[in-house]
Amino acid sequence: MAQTIQFKKYELPPLPYKIDALEPYISKDIIDVHYNGHHKGYVNGANTFLERMEKILNGQLTSGQYDIQGLLRGLVFNINGHKLHALYWKNMAPAGKGGGKPGGVLGDLIEKQYGSFEKFKQVFTEAANSLPGTGWTVLYYDTESGNLEIMTFENHFQNHIAELPIILILDEFEHAYYLQYKNKRADYINAWWNVVNWDDADKKLQKYLNK
Repeated sequence: MAQTIQFKKYELPPLPYKIDALEPYISKDIIDVHYNGHHKGYVNGANTFLERMEKILNGQLTSGQYDIQGLLRGLVFNINGHKLHALYWKNMAPAGKGGGKPGGVLGDLIEKQYGSFEKFKQVFTEAANSLPGTGWTVLYYDTESGNLEIMTFENHFQNHIAELPIILILDEFEHAYYLQYKNKRADYINAWWNVVNWDDADKKLQKYLNK
């Protein structure tokens, strides 16, 4: 009897705080739409494409009945959408508990490599404001060089450097800010600095330093 192929499906992780915890910087209405609408949509989309792959592997679809490149692109887009959002939620902390300047190993490394936190914040903000269209601004840690690298990438596809773990991430899709900030993305980016969870970012960095 032939084995039935079945992939384990993705699940929407719980928010690490209450839906209104980031106010006034990010409204509960935005979090509701962003988390329960868009993030959940990426999880459902990833599972839909996995089910199509199951049908291919189980012989329910044959060559000519599907577009493998379209399937893989849809899988990448939705899985990345899910995983990047999971990082984004954890990279923020309730108002009053986030923001400020990073401490710990991350704070020291930022001071060493960028000269000061203010310089780092300036460059990260400029990178975020320069992003064309929608996508993400991220801070990577390069385990080979020991460098903290700032990068932007559009949608869920481009400029992701292989093997570099994400330490800090900013969502710049319109659904992350438009209900509150309209077309003033720069205002959203400035507000986001008030809820950055530096403890979470520092723990991520230390995990890779200790490997």
